[in-house]
Amino acid sequence: MEKGYDFDHEIERRGTGALKHDCLTQFFGRDGLQPLWVADMDFEVCPQIIDALRRRLDHPVLGYSATPDSYWTAIRSWLSRRHGLRVAPEEITFTPGVVKGLAFAVNYFTREGDGIVIQPPVYHPFKMVIEGNKRRCIENPLTDDYRMDLNALEQLVEREKPRMLVLCNPHNPVGIQWDEPTLARLATIARKAGMVVVSDEIHADLMLWGGRHIPFLAAGDDAQAVGVMLGAPSKTFNIPGMVSSWIVVKNPELREGFFNWLASNEFNEAPMTAVIAAEAAYTHGEKWLNQLLKYIEGTVDAVLEYVDINLPGIKAVRPQASFLVWLDCRGLGLTHARLIDLFINRAGLALNDGAMFGTQGSGFMRLNVASPRHRILAALESLKNALP
Repeated sequence: MEKGYDFDHEIERRGTGALKHDCLTQFFGRDGLQPLWVADMDFEVCPQIIDALRRRLDHPVLGYSATPDSYWTAIRSWLSRRHGLRVAPEEITFTPGVVKGLAFAVNYFTREGDGIVIQPPVYHPFKMVIEGNKRRCIENPLTDDYRMDLNALEQLVEREKPRMLVLCNPHNPVGIQWDEPTLARLATIARKAGMVVVSDEIHADLMLWGGRHIPFLAAGDDAQAVGVMLGAPSKTFNIPGMVSSWIVVKNPELREGFFNWLASNEFNEAPMTAVIAAEAAYTHGEKWLNQLLKYIEGTVDAVLEYVDINLPGIKAVRPQASFLVWLDCRGLGLTHARLIDLFINRAGLALNDGAMFGTQGSGFMRLNVASPRHRILAALESLKNALP
């Protein structure tokens, strides 16, 4: 009989330095809120990951460590097994976090003043990295039904001459998995324009209801010519504190100079704990992940049903991937400031403010459902009781 994991088990995270739990006052102006914001999970990490770290820490010396071939084999095998993407050894390297990987790509492939395209509402660090490095952030917003506006992108590219596009695949905060024709057309536009496409695929392993993730690099020759793929086990296995991520580049004309630059600056040197955690996750974590996905699916179903029945004025968008639910609260008829007040001060809930993902997110909130299901439903009950 397959081992079962208890995702209903309560874990006390307060006092551990957890950003999600211990920094509420800093980000929301008060403590005592139910934290449903930062995209990590309140579930116990796969035990094989903890065991692997513990075994290594039982040794009394923490010196310089080499990255074993087995680490790379584990990642490449995972990408092939789970996503059908074959990666040669020379096509992959380490990066200490996906956002840092994006920052490295921005600094290597573009110069100050260059335009970089994002597709809001989208993960807010994209804009922060672009503007913080003195590049121009150019918006190609999603349509109202959350599709890429590729006709508008073609016009934008012709007008603005951007050097890069940052893709979120699957898309955060809406949870969209882009289909292959969309990715292929995006790649064709980018190749024609001479743009690099940096694809953040950190939510790739969290496809729901049997959906298939389509890596950008799997979308044809144009995608492989322009693509820089970023991924990590952090969201998948709830180990973002390990900052173990990776970059895949297929095109040697893009890859060789970029990877040499990373190596020359030691940006791609993997810390010992990151290697151990990632290898254990990709080697031993599949059963845990499969059970996690079933649990998240059940919670998302419960959330959508509760919102539909009990929260008039709010619509929940069903995600195709991840544990994040995009709440359209515009039907409440509140200003965005009053909407934030409703969630924080009246309902006692800490969610990500939709406007942080772009002006297109005004009137929306992002709900993290990766906690024991009864806690999520209790939070929705608090929201129901707080509605005007």
